[in-house]
Amino acid sequence: MAIHFPIVKLIMKHFLTTQDWSRAELQQILELAGHLKKSPFQSTLHQKSIALLFLNSSMRTRTSFQLGAHQLGGLAIVLQPGKDAWPIEFNPGVTMDGEAEEHISEVAEVLSRYCDLIALRAFPKFQDWSKERTDPIIKALAKHASVPVINMETIVHPCQEMAMMLTIQEHFGRDLSGKNFLLTWTWHPKPLNTAVANSAILMASKFGMNVRLLIPSEAYLLDEQFMQSAKTNASDGRAAFDVFYDIETAYANADFVYAKSWGAIAHIGHPESEWELRKDQRHFIVDQSKMSLTNSALFSHCLPLRRNIKATDEVMDASYCVAIQEAENRLHVQKAIMSHLVSL
Repeated sequence: MAIHFPIVKLIMKHFLTTQDWSRAELQQILELAGHLKKSPFQSTLHQKSIALLFLNSSMRTRTSFQLGAHQLGGLAIVLQPGKDAWPIEFNPGVTMDGEAEEHISEVAEVLSRYCDLIALRAFPKFQDWSKERTDPIIKALAKHASVPVINMETIVHPCQEMAMMLTIQEHFGRDLSGKNFLLTWTWHPKPLNTAVANSAILMASKFGMNVRLLIPSEAYLLDEQFMQSAKTNASDGRAAFDVFYDIETAYANADFVYAKSWGAIAHIGHPESEWELRKDQRHFIVDQSKMSLTNSALFSHCLPLRRNIKATDEVMDASYCVAIQEAENRLHVQKAIMSHLVSL
């Protein structure tokens, strides 16, 4: 028997960042995800389709979106521009004498006539952050698309953090006031995208958690637009947002520990100088001694994770590690997002 979910019509059409959505709207999607987790096979995408554009590699994102569309009775079409599809130009007003064969304006309009949803994964190249921080690629797609667009990770990763929040609520309930959320930077051999970190502080602060950002130095502060939004979210929810540089102080009494590595924004395009900052920070690894300082906290990571680099085997194999649960929840929240958007 099909489950029928009450859907409240929303103003927003695209799912580009959770910051565009209210807590109540996001909670509605999370509740729908919970229903779909219990009853996965529904018909909300019957005779509907989604185009999945991957400019970057993927495992969980691609699998969960393809499988999710199938479980909802829809069809997912995977496209890799530059590989199995024509390379795309995203900038306006350019003379296209380079590698790109077609412009996003035509791509978006054509796919909008074929499909009911379009999703895009496009990491910043970290060459000119002054431009990349505006998220121009997915905004160009959204501008020209006439169907809802879903962000599969750009400078933010809203689907990942919806899965994170569903996981948190499954353990702590919907009322997260007073819970301490620790986002800790971790060492990695190379600088990585800031997207997951950006979305993590936005989501945790929006849902009323006290957010702690642990970093080795000011160089690893996240972009001010996300820092400010998290501070505003926290203030609106009568919660706190604080930056820590001392490991023990940050871990003390944490209820949820989320680990991620990212590059220093001021050193974008200069990997040699960035390496000088990170080379001696291996001690930021999440291990049992740090977790013992917490309030019996849960631990998670977006995956993939390099074991014994970001977190030890002991942490990853512990009963308090919910990274696999979060990865599973990607499937459920993305199904809820797709179902929600096609109903608007």
